[in-house]
Amino acid sequence: MTWLQAIVLGAVQGLTEFLPISSSGHLRIVSEIFFGTDAGASFTAVTQLGTEAAVLVYFARDIGRIATAWFRGLVHAEHRGGLDYRMGWYVILGTIPIGVLGFFFKDQVRTSARNLWLIASVLIIFALVIAAAEHYGRKRRPIEDLRLRDGIVMGSAQALALIPGVSRSGATISAGLFLGLTREAAARYSFLLAIPAVVASGLFSLPDAFEPVGEGLNASGPQLFLATLIAFVIGYASIAWLLRFVVNHSMYWFVGYRIILGTVVLVLLATGTVSAT
Repeated sequence: MTWLQAIVLGAVQGLTEFLPISSSGHLRIVSEIFFGTDAGASFTAVTQLGTEAAVLVYFARDIGRIATAWFRGLVHAEHRGGLDYRMGWYVILGTIPIGVLGFFFKDQVRTSARNLWLIASVLIIFALVIAAAEHYGRKRRPIEDLRLRDGIVMGSAQALALIPGVSRSGATISAGLFLGLTREAAARYSFLLAIPAVVASGLFSLPDAFEPVGEGLNASGPQLFLATLIAFVIGYASIAWLLRFVVNHSMYWFVGYRIILGTVVLVLLATGTVSAT
């Protein structure tokens, strides 16, 4: 991997991680179109540590409050009725589906799932899911109304993000909208829900990032650090922007973008301009 590739891919990760447009799909597409090869699933997972660090910093007060309430509730039954205590359990239980499926299908996620035909098709297909969620979702329930069922359903939806092109935030926010949550409530829980899964995936993939499984660029330690740092800085700004955006704008903006991008990639594949693998 060159330094230019590390900088560009780190920036792409930071820009796309929290938007419902699939950061893993974008890293795969950008690396193929501009650099002629795949950056690799492990590189993607490691740079996601930067964007999750941005979540930890941005939501530090919320995370600290939730963690404190959860530990306090474990010891004292009288502290188990609050939202923060319940939120701790929702994040833990909601993480189980992606953890289990990610473990059993890790080889497919790193290889066959990164085929550009699949990614481009999923970008378009899941755009229709997001559009349906925006259209049919009542968007009335605030974050205070989050329930265990919501956490499990959104956690199950998060597991779909193992397929590049789906989008972790797109899947979880869409599930939240179908459940009647407001866009902001769904987005906030989506950010919190991603923390355990993404951090675990990044740490697990760290050794493989230097020797990618299958196709992939070999990144040095300094290059991985730089890409992750760039992803952190840009990702932090992206969180703030998205939370403001979803309050007053619909998800249709992202639907249109996904369909256009997916169509462009399909055309490039059909004409032989880029390789699918």
